[in-house]
Amino acid sequence: MADLSNKKIALRREAGVIGLLYASLGGIIGSGWLKGPMEAAQQAGPLSIFSWLVGGIAILLLALVYAELATLFPRSGAVVHFPHLSHGVLLSRIWSWILFLGYVSVAPVEVLATLGYMANIWPWLIYPKNHALTPAGFGFAVLMLAFFTVLNLFGIKWVMRISTTAGWWKLAVPLVTIIGLLIGAHHTGNLHIQPHQLAPNIRGVFTALGTAGVIFSFLGFRQAVELAGETSQPQRYVPIAVIGSVVIGMVIYIGLQLAFVMAISPAELAKYGWAALDHARGFTVGAGPLAALASGIGLAWLAMLLYADAIVSPGGTGFIYATTSSRVIGAMSEDGFIHSSLQRLNRFGVPWAAGIVSFVVGCFFMLPFPSWHKMVNEISDVMVLSYGIGPVVLLSLRRTLPEASRPRPFRVPMADILAPITFIISNLIVYWSGFATLTFLLEVIAAALALFLAWRLIKRESIAGLPWKSTWWVFPYLGGLWILDGIGSKSMTGGLGYLKFPYDVIVVAVFSVMILYVAVNSAVPMEEIQAYIDNL
Repeated sequence: MADLSNKKIALRREAGVIGLLYASLGGIIGSGWLKGPMEAAQQAGPLSIFSWLVGGIAILLLALVYAELATLFPRSGAVVHFPHLSHGVLLSRIWSWILFLGYVSVAPVEVLATLGYMANIWPWLIYPKNHALTPAGFGFAVLMLAFFTVLNLFGIKWVMRISTTAGWWKLAVPLVTIIGLLIGAHHTGNLHIQPHQLAPNIRGVFTALGTAGVIFSFLGFRQAVELAGETSQPQRYVPIAVIGSVVIGMVIYIGLQLAFVMAISPAELAKYGWAALDHARGFTVGAGPLAALASGIGLAWLAMLLYADAIVSPGGTGFIYATTSSRVIGAMSEDGFIHSSLQRLNRFGVPWAAGIVSFVVGCFFMLPFPSWHKMVNEISDVMVLSYGIGPVVLLSLRRTLPEASRPRPFRVPMADILAPITFIISNLIVYWSGFATLTFLLEVIAAALALFLAWRLIKRESIAGLPWKSTWWVFPYLGGLWILDGIGSKSMTGGLGYLKFPYDVIVVAVFSVMILYVAVNSAVPMEEIQAYIDNL
């Protein structure tokens, strides 16, 4: 074994453009696509098709931001370094904790989702009353996560081969589903909207972005960013992978939504309506509404395929997150946040020690307690907080690290306009996660910050010496979002309902622009940035 200081063993740059593309696409097309179309249709009826278009365009703008940052600083686990580059060590510590919880929790959550579907075949995996894992189910889950970890030890080339193979499957099954449903049933009358339904459906287009998981379905695009240090041409490959995965995902989700809407039986739709569609016959089967719909129109073979995908898709997403979480942990070690031993690489250039930590923490997240499952899902939602830092870092580095001193292989056009828009989008994602979830996440972050400051005191290091001047804006930023969530729409955030749609979107947008202005003007000077880069 060797660590990163040993130049004989280093991260291998063997990830190709197709591997990176399918890594990001695998994060976008997970288990959620099996239920997303119905949940969106319940919110917006036939206009739910536009929910996926709006959501896809919004995330595409965010993907452009991360494409520039990843090519500017192409390192594995680069998202750990971005906050340090622009605002120093304190912001880096806060965001590293967010990233750690976000990445490490996804693989166990996907394993639990896989076992949830497998329980339809092997009911001994899960207790039916409380949906907790049985002892045998827990053992199976640990073995599955261990399998992902072991596969990762054989190098990025094998990871990309497995990810690409799974990616072809995860691309083919939705496409086959779209074609099968459109051929099997195409009730064009379902696309018509009654005049009295127009206003609620238009509102539903936007409420579905958060409540139906439209936005969240696209957030896996960042996998290629985490693996940027393991490709020979990050300046070319990463933008293609990041942007391409969002575009492909958007086309697939729009197609699925169209096929779903047109395949609904007009009789069932007349009986239940869009809002109560989940009560229609067969829509409670374990593999989700698409499988039920396929069975209902006589496509038994498609239903079986969807049952199989309900097991394969979560597993594929869990595998790629097991890969990227070890890179994030390795970058945290490189940044001095955790012990330097976690930078160690095996002879295949894989951060094996970080992978073991990811596995152990993942097993902890899968403990078979019913109340624990809810908390684990909330921890995985911490990922949404991590995206907002991208636009802040982009505009900060445009000022403090100009292109004359650090060329941009990929440059976001009209960044002064697009970056604020993406920051607004990021904050709306956090806002739509809900008041209860955001409260829990901020409690976790506050506890981690308290431990960090206490540790510095124990080591007799100065707290006053931390870069508070460049980080203070984070506290009104997170606190302001929490207050807005608390007074926000009952249906969208679980708040008190004082701030209703669409006025809440306008308020969040104005708040975001104010915070962005303060954050960019609080960035550290170029000398500190260059010193940090030189040290790495």
